[in-house]
Amino acid sequence: MRFVMMLAALVAMATPATAKDGPRDLRVMSFNVRLPIASDGPNAWAQRRDLLVATIARADPDIIGTQELFKVQGDYIVGKLPAFTWFGRDRRGGHGDEHMGVFYRRDRMTLLASGDFWLSDTPDTIASITWGHPLPRMVTWGKFRTRTGRTFYLFDTHFPYRAEDESARTRAAALIARRIATIAGTTPVVLTGDFNTVPGSAAYATLTASLTDTRIAGATGPVETFHDFTGTPDRRIDWIFARRFTPRSYATITDHDGVRYSSDHFPVMTVLRWR
Repeated sequence: MRFVMMLAALVAMATPATAKDGPRDLRVMSFNVRLPIASDGPNAWAQRRDLLVATIARADPDIIGTQELFKVQGDYIVGKLPAFTWFGRDRRGGHGDEHMGVFYRRDRMTLLASGDFWLSDTPDTIASITWGHPLPRMVTWGKFRTRTGRTFYLFDTHFPYRAEDESARTRAAALIARRIATIAGTTPVVLTGDFNTVPGSAAYATLTASLTDTRIAGATGPVETFHDFTGTPDRRIDWIFARRFTPRSYATITDHDGVRYSSDHFPVMTVLRWR
């Protein structure tokens, strides 16, 4: 398979850290994988799944927060990349709809605890909607211990997408900030997601009051991430935030095979140094 890649991103991110470098940096990816839907035609899942797998393998993340993931996609990815496993239930509490699936390298970390909550006034009620958006929205989280003994949490989410959902996105950001404080305490945290809003929004301001936007680190690739399978992105809506880490590098990954892309979003990836 032919790949066209950004050289700067490869230089920054292709070579993993090793044990002799000291405690391993944490390599985090956020990836809206686009649900498997026949109406995508030439961009349907079966046509792009191997490119998506190759993109993940090339980037070599330790952990990935995904959005729009269906079980068939998650199982295909770990079938091709058996060093990974994944967890999460879908936004309706089962496994027949979109998941905020979290993938992690079993040889690099252990899952200690996991859970989820919904973006609503009743976050512990499965599939709850109280803010006027049309579909359930949720967060999946996990607590991990790395092979070097470091503990951290990852939270993964997907915000409502309509223009009229901006108030819901702001309320979702506030809920996530509160839940991170309650669940993770002072432990290091990473938040991945498709936030369907841009920097400068109230939701972004709410999250960056307590978390760092990891794109501050020497970023490569386009700023924008959503490209609708065109390769020309027009909005930065996919973010990775962190707390008690120092971002070392950041890339928007634009791998493609001719005119084919692995998703309608570019994945983003950051390398985080433990403090």
